[in-house]
Amino acid sequence: MAQYFSIHPIDPQPRLIRQAAAIVRSGGVIAYPTDSSYALGCRIDDAQAAERIRALRHVDDKHYLTLMCRDLAELGRYAQLDNWQFRIVKEGVPGSFTFLLPASREVPRRLKHPRRRTVGIRVPDHAVVRALLAELGEPLLSSTLIPPGASQPLNDPAVIRAQYESVLDLIIDSGACHLEPTTVVDLAISPPAVIRSGRGDPAQLGLEPP
Repeated sequence: MAQYFSIHPIDPQPRLIRQAAAIVRSGGVIAYPTDSSYALGCRIDDAQAAERIRALRHVDDKHYLTLMCRDLAELGRYAQLDNWQFRIVKEGVPGSFTFLLPASREVPRRLKHPRRRTVGIRVPDHAVVRALLAELGEPLLSSTLIPPGASQPLNDPAVIRAQYESVLDLIIDSGACHLEPTTVVDLAISPPAVIRSGRGDPAQLGLEPP
């Protein structure tokens, strides 16, 4: 049965953030708010928790899970960026963009695209998840909380609780999020390509929409 924390969306309570981080470190799978929608998350090196996320989403190991990073410096630890890639990424962080980039050696092999050796990575712009990432000191392995068969992510904590309370370890209630997922930009190819339109505006990155 999931614990349920009501955390202020602008000024998150440090005590609850510490407790949330402890749940993640102990192998928990959590539902948490972002600047685009609610997401599922776990530790980056916890293979069992990652499989729980895939099972909840009804996706296989070919589905990208995203690394949520606290800042541009941490993103640069897990992705390899040339100067042109860095210039684009810095315009979109923090924000509602997911970037596909060549993965660094810090990324576990099971999280890389099997052929391209890329990883999905982003820096969210939401006070709660940013506080949680700072407390953890490492990325959250994440997936947008889209129920199987649905076309849109969940953004209402009460609905998430009713649907997932028995299968999660923690639900963070910070109020409703946006309903749009992130904009996904493939920076592992040149020229870069927007492969999914979402909340992030490609023009902010100097790119054209698909």
